Amino acid sequence: MRKIILILIGGVIMIAMNLTSPDFKERISIEQVYPACGGKNISPELFWSNFPKETKSFAITMYDPDAPTDHGWWHWIVVNIPVNITHFPKDAGNPISEYFDLGFQTINDYGEIGYGGPCPPPGPAHRYIITVYALDVEGFKVNREINPQIIAKAIKEHAIDEASIMGYYQRGWY
Repeated sequence: MRKIILILIGGVIMIAMNLTSPDFKERISIEQVYPACGGKNISPELFWSNFPKETKSFAITMYDPDAPTDHGWWHWIVVNIPVNITHFPKDAGNPISEYFDLGFQTINDYGEIGYGGPCPPPGPAHRYIITVYALDVEGFKVNREINPQIIAKAIKEHAIDEASIMGYYQRGWY
C-alpha cells in the first residue's frame, strides 16, 4: 500500500517525496547481500516521485549506521542522476549492467565501484537505509574513487528533499 503524506503550508498542499522498491523489503533478500556473506550483490529496483520542481539532479545512497566504524558504512553512492530519471532497474549498481550509467557511481566502503550489499559482522541485525536525494545542483565533478564520506557530505549539503526506505540484515539469516 502506498502512503501519501499531505502537508498544508500557507494554503498550499504539498505531497512528500516518495521512494519505493518492489524488492527491498524490511528483511533484505539474499540476492541483495554481498557475496562474502553468501549473496548475489544485486542492487534493488528503485522508483521515486513527488520531488520538488526546482530539482536539478538526484543522488542515491545506501548506508549502514550500525557498522562498527566511526562513520558507519557506505554501500552505494550514485550522483549526477539526471532529473528525468526516476527509476533505477534491478542490478543497476553492477558495473557490467546496461543501466550502470544512469548516474555516476562512486567507490563504496568495500573499495569497489557501484553497489556493495549488506555483510555485517556476526551479531545483531544492521539497518540499511537507501535514500534518494533531490539536489539543487546538476551534478558533481568528482572521480569514482572519491572518499564515500566526502561525497555523502556534499550530497547532504545540496539536498532540497529526500526520501528513504530501510531494511535489515543479520549475518546467518539465510
